[in-house]
Amino acid sequence: MPQRSPAEIRGSIENNRMELAVAVERLRGEVAHLTDWRGHIERHRTELTIGAAAVGLVLGARMMRRRRRRS
Repeated sequence: MPQRSPAEIRGSIENNRMELAVAVERLRGEVAHLTDWRGHIERHRTELTIGAAAVGLVLGARMMRRRRRRS
Protein backbone atom coordinates (compact mmCIF):
# COMPACT_ATOMS: atom_id res chain seq x y z
CA MET A 1 0.00 0.00 0.00
CA PRO A 2 1.52 3.33 -1.01
CA GLN A 3 2.16 5.96 1.64
CA ARG A 4 -0.39 8.77 1.81
CA SER A 5 0.47 12.34 2.43
CA PRO A 6 -0.71 14.12 5.60
CA ALA A 7 -3.12 16.16 3.49
CA GLU A 8 -4.66 12.99 2.04
CA ILE A 9 -5.00 11.50 5.53
CA ARG A 10 -6.64 14.69 6.84
CA GLY A 11 -8.99 14.71 3.86
CA SER A 12 -9.89 11.08 4.47
CA ILE A 13 -10.55 11.75 8.15
CA GLU A 14 -12.76 14.75 7.31
CA ASN A 15 -14.66 12.71 4.73
CA ASN A 16 -15.22 9.94 7.30
CA ARG A 17 -16.44 12.51 9.85
CA MET A 18 -18.98 13.90 7.39
CA GLU A 19 -20.21 10.41 6.47
CA LEU A 20 -20.50 9.53 10.16
CA ALA A 21 -22.48 12.70 10.87
CA VAL A 22 -24.92 11.85 8.09
CA ALA A 23 -25.26 8.27 9.33
CA VAL A 24 -25.85 9.40 12.92
CA GLU A 25 -28.49 11.90 11.83
CA ARG A 26 -30.25 9.23 9.75
CA LEU A 27 -30.14 6.84 12.71
CA ARG A 28 -31.61 9.52 15.01
CA GLY A 29 -34.50 9.95 12.59
CA GLU A 30 -35.14 6.22 12.43
CA VAL A 31 -35.02 5.88 16.23
CA ALA A 32 -37.40 8.82 16.63
CA HIS A 33 -39.82 7.23 14.16
CA LEU A 34 -39.65 3.79 15.80
CA THR A 35 -40.11 5.12 19.34
CA ASP A 36 -42.96 7.50 18.46
CA TRP A 37 -45.73 5.69 20.35
CA ARG A 38 -48.25 8.42 19.62
CA GLY A 39 -47.64 7.97 15.91
CA HIS A 40 -48.04 4.20 16.24
CA ILE A 41 -51.36 4.70 18.01
CA GLU A 42 -52.53 7.13 15.34
CA ARG A 43 -51.54 4.79 12.50
CA HIS A 44 -53.06 1.68 14.12
CA ARG A 45 -56.13 3.15 15.82
CA THR A 46 -58.56 0.62 14.28
CA GLU A 47 -56.46 -2.40 15.26
CA LEU A 48 -56.02 -1.10 18.80
CA THR A 49 -59.76 -0.48 19.15
CA ILE A 50 -60.57 -3.99 17.96
CA GLY A 51 -57.95 -5.45 20.31
CA ALA A 52 -59.28 -3.49 23.28
CA ALA A 53 -62.83 -4.63 22.52
CA ALA A 54 -61.68 -8.26 22.28
CA VAL A 55 -59.82 -8.03 25.60
CA GLY A 56 -62.90 -6.45 27.19
CA LEU A 57 -65.14 -9.24 25.93
CA VAL A 58 -62.76 -11.94 27.19
CA LEU A 59 -62.43 -10.33 30.62
CA GLY A 60 -66.20 -9.78 30.84
CA ALA A 61 -66.88 -13.42 29.94
CA ARG A 62 -64.42 -14.63 32.60
CA MET A 63 -66.01 -12.42 35.24
CA MET A 64 -69.46 -13.76 34.36
CA ARG A 65 -68.23 -17.37 34.61
CA ARG A 66 -66.73 -16.72 38.03
CA ARG A 67 -69.96 -15.19 39.27
CA ARG A 68 -71.95 -18.21 38.05
CA ARG A 69 -69.55 -20.63 39.78
CA ARG A 70 -69.83 -18.78 43.10
CA SER A 71 -73.64 -18.78 43.00
